[in-house]
Amino acid sequence: MSALFRLTSRAVALQRSAALNQATTLRLCRSIKTSPKKDETVAAPASVTTEDFANPSPKNWMSYGFDTKTEAEDRKATKSTFFFAVTLCLVWGTFYWAYLPDTQMRDWAQREGFLELRRREEAGGDLISPNYVDPAKIVLPSDEDLGETEIII
Repeated sequence: MSALFRLTSRAVALQRSAALNQATTLRLCRSIKTSPKKDETVAAPASVTTEDFANPSPKNWMSYGFDTKTEAEDRKATKSTFFFAVTLCLVWGTFYWAYLPDTQMRDWAQREGFLELRRREEAGGDLISPNYVDPAKIVLPSDEDLGETEIII
């Protein structure tokens, strides 16, 4: 019961602090006042000629950064740059990289291993020599060093 009382008192305290924060933020904000009429400003219509209709200038043109003078050159440079970057570099570059020769000789080592295994099978010997490591170089612990250690083979 006391936990429920603490929970509700914390919730009430949070609501009060949120209301106080909202009130202080509203006092600090400034209102933007606009005029009630939308047509207060008068714009004189520009004289429209037949040349304006024949050659319209691009409105609100934003350059891609390749050419700031003309829109056509900017678009052409953008398209050619992205064509070379994506198609030639990414697509053909990945294709070329995937089919490069094996410089780490991984394929060669695996192929040599299979050939050596086949040679040893045909000779009738062991596939892996039991004396691969010289037994004289191996130092094993004595029975006293092992003590009660369980050895699983």
